[in-house]
Amino acid sequence: MKLEIKNLTVEVENKIILNHLNLQIEPGTIHTIMGPNGVGKSTLSRVIMGDTHYHVKNGDILFDGESILSLPVNERSRKGIFLAMQSPMEIDGVSNQDFLRTAIAQKNQERVGLYQFIQDVEKAVLELKMNKDLIHRSLNVGFSGGEKKKNEVLQIKLLKPSFIILDELDSGLDVDSLRIVCENILSYKKENPDVAILIITHYSMILEYLKPDYVHILGNKHIVKTGDYHLTSDIEANGYTKYLEEDTNHE
Repeated sequence: MKLEIKNLTVEVENKIILNHLNLQIEPGTIHTIMGPNGVGKSTLSRVIMGDTHYHVKNGDILFDGESILSLPVNERSRKGIFLAMQSPMEIDGVSNQDFLRTAIAQKNQERVGLYQFIQDVEKAVLELKMNKDLIHRSLNVGFSGGEKKKNEVLQIKLLKPSFIILDELDSGLDVDSLRIVCENILSYKKENPDVAILIITHYSMILEYLKPDYVHILGNKHIVKTGDYHLTSDIEANGYTKYLEEDTNHE
């Protein structure tokens, strides 16, 4: 599914966070958004997902040609949008297994057969090298940072979204866990070649695995620079300052 962000302006408590931001993500492509702390990277991910804490003052977000601004989070999820959160929520008293089965049923609008569900979960848990006990524990309660991130990818493998947002998925992951997580994401994309992925990150290591087609620098409340994967090398060497200054001077 194609995602189009058109002239998007977002505010929180009357403060403009994003201003006239434009971005187009075609099916099958991988995009990355990088930028300094506090420029609105995670804000963008939450606005795409429908977080009501943020007010869209102007512009539109189209998914498969249709505006999704009026849709609540669950409807956006049903359409195939998935946000792997930087800090996944904990829900005490709701088992990981029950949460997953309910989420799949709601997305697909049909009952989930228990036998097939258990088979799918066990296969995905094995591929992610997760502790099997995590499936029966309360959702994310007592999970380590790495276990929470693996659990987000487990949801991707079971919910089968067509548009995936990875919001700092690499934070809290050691090198081995990051490799496993990325291998599973790439495997999912290989099985579903039209899936589009938006990666939000500060670090280039995850990009070495996922190899984005496009890299965008977010700053000055909009995208100031777009390039290919090689742009990450320049960012690593020289930082963001020159791109932010060039954008300011251009204005």
